[in-house]
Amino acid sequence: MKLKELIIFENDSIIALNKPSGMLSIPDREASEPSLKDLLQQQYPDIFTVHRLDKDTSGLIIFAKTAAAHKHFSRQFEERKTVKIYVGLLIGSVLPAEGTIDQPIAESTTKRGTMLIHKRGKAAITDYQVLKDFKLYSWVQFRIHTGRTHQIRVHAKFLGNPLVGDPVYGDGRTILLSSFKNKFKLNKDTLEERPLLNRLALHAFQLSITDENGKLLELEAPLYKDMKVTLMQMEKFLKK
Repeated sequence: MKLKELIIFENDSIIALNKPSGMLSIPDREASEPSLKDLLQQQYPDIFTVHRLDKDTSGLIIFAKTAAAHKHFSRQFEERKTVKIYVGLLIGSVLPAEGTIDQPIAESTTKRGTMLIHKRGKAAITDYQVLKDFKLYSWVQFRIHTGRTHQIRVHAKFLGNPLVGDPVYGDGRTILLSSFKNKFKLNKDTLEERPLLNRLALHAFQLSITDENGKLLELEAPLYKDMKVTLMQMEKFLKK
């Protein structure tokens, strides 16, 4: 995928991109695979990390082009002055259909790299609202007021409705059309069904942030095709 295909917005201070699922935001400790920042640095000699998304989460992410812009935008994240909206597909019907999860998140002491709800953790607050209840699945909007590692994933598990395709906090299963379409049949030339969605069903959708001149920037990253097609099929075959 070419960098220009990922760019949503750009000015002299920042560049906003629609990160694909499966791509690191920034290099990991081992520099084991290319990251979005590596890709940017091929064209932008000075690029600064403002925030990051999990590798398996797709969607909106911004990088700063100058040290001054980095300081300005990073401060807004630190002071919780941004509005961060995500959308995701959860397993089952979510009840109640909207609410706020206020549960502290800490790193697991037994399983490195995973998080859990624990009183020794840092404050983590997530608002959620069900946009569409498909019974087998729920399409949900989240607003996070804090930026803890795996926050939405952990809080979705707390609700009892983990994110689809989450191998750590859920069952990690793919979504197959045959699982909810009656009389599903493969084409005669097809040996095996391809999943509609075979990754973490979480997307950073919108970000509202103020630029250096006090102007509100309202940015939005469109859904990737796999998620759009999955929702279209659910609308068609999982109506109430």
